[in-house]
Amino acid sequence: MGKLLGQSSSGENGVATILVTGGCGFIGSNYVRLVLQQEPNTRVINFDALTYAGNAANLKDCEANPNYRLVVGDIGDRAAVEKVFAEESPNEVVHFAAESHVDRSILDSSPFIRTNVQGTQVMLDVSRVHNIERYVQVSTDEVYGSLGDTGFFTEETPLAPNSPYAASKAASDLLVRSYVHTHRFPAIITRCSNNYGPFQFPEKLIPLFISNLQSDLAVPVYGDGLQVRDWIHVVDHCQGIHAALRKGKVGMVYNLGGLCEKTNMELTKTLIHLLGKPETLIRHVADRPGHDRRYAIDCSLAEKELGWRPTTIFEDGLRETVEWYRENRAWADEIKSGAYRQYYRAQYGHRGM
Repeated sequence: MGKLLGQSSSGENGVATILVTGGCGFIGSNYVRLVLQQEPNTRVINFDALTYAGNAANLKDCEANPNYRLVVGDIGDRAAVEKVFAEESPNEVVHFAAESHVDRSILDSSPFIRTNVQGTQVMLDVSRVHNIERYVQVSTDEVYGSLGDTGFFTEETPLAPNSPYAASKAASDLLVRSYVHTHRFPAIITRCSNNYGPFQFPEKLIPLFISNLQSDLAVPVYGDGLQVRDWIHVVDHCQGIHAALRKGKVGMVYNLGGLCEKTNMELTKTLIHLLGKPETLIRHVADRPGHDRRYAIDCSLAEKELGWRPTTIFEDGLRETVEWYRENRAWADEIKSGAYRQYYRAQYGHRGM
């Protein structure tokens, strides 16, 4: 059993050091901030390649903290990974770094295999060499495939990924499982439902739609819009990940859900209402190939073993998220340029941005 939430294992000189991969991304940056706030004596080393979705400015408020350091590097580059381990001597790893957008994986799956599978293999191998005490693999409910109208994903649900992205995450999860059983590696896997909140790159549904609606542009809804997703606020998710790090049992999988199922159309209309825009801005586009119909998470194991459950009321969290994007419109506008514009046009066939 891990130590209690709020406590940490001790590295060299009695100081705990967590290596967070992908800490400049949406979920990773929220996690880094949470750890620095909750554990003021823990060092956090943020190892990030600063790809299109990684933005160092997401943690600008943490740069003055002596316990925070950003190291730019690629998890697929073993020499770079070994260097940061040698220099920083982490005793815990929380592995976020991944290519994460389903649509991009449909256009080209090769970056997903390189980063999500091969990169995870590098992280596991180097972590083993350095005798890491705890390792958390941050995964997704998409590895389970699609549900019918009823039922929930549990930790025992067979893996049945339906997109190249989900397949790459399932493969990385299975690598982690194999290291636990073959090498007695101290790893834990978390699988979460759809996240929302501040600092999310505007290719995902909620920030994309907020950004478009602010500019009176159409919002592209796949198919009939009746796909169902379970939504969790990113801070709730980060609390669950940290609870798994501190309390989780080695070799276990913990599902983290928001207990909040919404159809994409219902969510779209809610965003339109919050932003005071007309429903005529809804534009149906051809459905995503292999689009999963419904996700829903049973997170009772996390509640039982980790003492965790989501606490954010969706309506409140969504309203706060919309307000954050209103107040930080320049943040979104700055990153919605160049390669992102090309991707958007290729994906949705729409030139207005």
